[in-house]
Amino acid sequence: MKFGVVGLIGFVIDVALFNLLRLGVFGEGHWAQSAIGAKTISTSVAIVFNWLGNRYWTFRKHRRRNYLREFVEYVIVSLGGMAIALGCLWVSHHWLGYTSLVADNIATNVVGLALGTAFRFVLYRYWVFGHHRADGLSNLARVEEAQRTLFEEPPASDPGAAADAPAAADPPGDTVAGSGDRF
Repeated sequence: MKFGVVGLIGFVIDVALFNLLRLGVFGEGHWAQSAIGAKTISTSVAIVFNWLGNRYWTFRKHRRRNYLREFVEYVIVSLGGMAIALGCLWVSHHWLGYTSLVADNIATNVVGLALGTAFRFVLYRYWVFGHHRADGLSNLARVEEAQRTLFEEPPASDPGAAADAPAAADPPGDTVAGSGDRF
């Protein structure tokens, strides 16, 4: 569900920016207004947004401490998804000759999105944010739980545990010799 919400917001960013670039809102006659250029730019912006959303919300329990490595892996997977969308757009726009804005949107934001989303989800879930990764923050939580289990005293509600436990030594500090009183 969270992956879908992040993806939906990223989709809105991608589609809005793609269409604004294609319509020439940011200027005309340059590469960013072409179908391939607009999609490359809009998807790149959405990739950064989606990484932040997925890292800090969707997969927060499985994010990794090495965020730079995680980001690079995320971008690699995202570029694979973008290549799928760009391939669909290229086939429609350049090979089949459907050059209208509606045709470009269907090719890249419907067909390309469906294929690219399936590709990205599987690789994000099992590679980038995989729970098996050795440097995940969830592993840190497991270590902390193990430390609490090993080093904390047993609960006082067990009367047998208190009787069996050795007497604690006085903590180090200044004491009056023979009196046991601290000053």
